[in-house]
Amino acid sequence: MSVEVVIPNITPGTGEGPHWEDNTQRLVFVDVEQKTVLRWDSLTRNIETLQLEDMVGCIVPCKKGGYLVGVGRQLAHLNWSSKNLTNLHEIPLHGIQNMFNDGKCDPAGRFWIGSTGKTLSYEPLEIELEKGKLYCLDSDGSFHKHLDKLNVSNGLAWTSDHRTMYFIDSIPGQIMAFDYDVTSGNISNRRTVVDCRTLNLTDNGNAGVPDGLTIDTDGNLWVAFYGAGLVVCFNPQTGKILRKVEIPCKRVTSCCFGGANLDELYVTSGREGSTDAEIRDFPAAGSVFRVRGLGVKGHPANVFQGNC
Repeated sequence: MSVEVVIPNITPGTGEGPHWEDNTQRLVFVDVEQKTVLRWDSLTRNIETLQLEDMVGCIVPCKKGGYLVGVGRQLAHLNWSSKNLTNLHEIPLHGIQNMFNDGKCDPAGRFWIGSTGKTLSYEPLEIELEKGKLYCLDSDGSFHKHLDKLNVSNGLAWTSDHRTMYFIDSIPGQIMAFDYDVTSGNISNRRTVVDCRTLNLTDNGNAGVPDGLTIDTDGNLWVAFYGAGLVVCFNPQTGKILRKVEIPCKRVTSCCFGGANLDELYVTSGREGSTDAEIRDFPAAGSVFRVRGLGVKGHPANVFQGNC
């Protein structure tokens, strides 16, 4: 196994939401605080950046062109060529300072996206509690709320048989599973498969918080632990740790499988909130990392199937 910096120091804020475009061999991702979306061509090494007007939580391609992005409290469609942003839905304000966070598409092409409360501190990480929700944009354009009173809505993944959805609420640090009806998009039977508060991931006792995740073709989960510098592989059936991958950056945020054979793990990270000492210790903070030689593969990433 090897870990390398593949896009150095590209996200001075918080890199997030990596999505591998299988048809173009490109990686798209965001920098939350820098209000940017980024697209890296793995064949040419060229990187494109678009500046948006608010903090951005995630980006996912649409089958009919463009991307869905969570920008502040807006769910919008982005035309990359024209840079035109069309707002589709908005989180009701109700006096709450929240924003969209992580989002992914399910196997039927619906777009699931969560929200989170205001970030109060990066070190230690503190968020306004119970302000987050989990929504779904169906392919017919309808927008539904499925969960509320969440803290930090994060990583999403579905099993290959489409019968289980995994989801992370980063605080208090729970990896959850739901029974999933891929026909209707309904979720039920919520349960915790890993309670990360019980883990001892590092020698110094810093377990970090579970952030973004992806799933491999064996059905195991790969979870980025913000603050711990780790991507951890879990068997969600047993909750057991199968593997830990050390990343030379404390603030790892998310991961996805990519590459021509979907056997490379791409890991985003952030620099926002780092102390001077941390930056000295981890000069690659804010880079995108690539992990090779894991011996596992991922699934092609789902895209939005509806009209925007």
